[in-house]
Amino acid sequence: METLQERGIKDLTVLRAFEQTPRHVFVPTGVRHRAYEDSALPIGNGQTISQPSIHARYLELLKLTGREKVLEVGTGSGYQTVLLAHLASQVFSIERIAPLLQGAREAIAKCGVRNVSLLLGDGTLGWREYSPYDAILVSAAAPSVPQPLVEQLAEGGRLLIPLGGQDVQTLAVLTRKNGQIHREDILPVRFVRLLGQHGWQG
Repeated sequence: METLQERGIKDLTVLRAFEQTPRHVFVPTGVRHRAYEDSALPIGNGQTISQPSIHARYLELLKLTGREKVLEVGTGSGYQTVLLAHLASQVFSIERIAPLLQGAREAIAKCGVRNVSLLLGDGTLGWREYSPYDAILVSAAAPSVPQPLVEQLAEGGRLLIPLGGQDVQTLAVLTRKNGQIHREDILPVRFVRLLGQHGWQG
């Protein structure tokens, strides 16, 4: 908590969500002693759990009020999924790696949240059945914005996605206003690649 505040996180609802979400539940036993460091940690299958201050910055940018329907692309460990569950009305989350999704499902259940739906599949296609979404959060980097995600963004909705090359990207916020998409670049970031039909290929 203090670390997040030191890193400039001011949104009290975001800070409260972190207080309510035990990060150690989402990291492998081998690195559990480091669960509360402000650092990214490996979670297997070549994936990582982002450092808490990055999660917090992401969530702060969404400006959630508790009434939103949110799509998360890249469930990963499920940690951010549970943070979102404390901040939004409904969370729909997609993961392409089956063992990760199973681990996330178990960790999410341990946290007792009930407003999360999980899907095994290609996150770059979104989850059209429940669209449009008030917020879409992409947890991996893409060379460009996947068009299906743009199509599934509600009027007034915000889409957060790291965009750029394979090494360094820019965290961008796209907002739909009067049917038009407006992009704002926030800060340089480094994320794993978003694989899929509308992301990186293999």
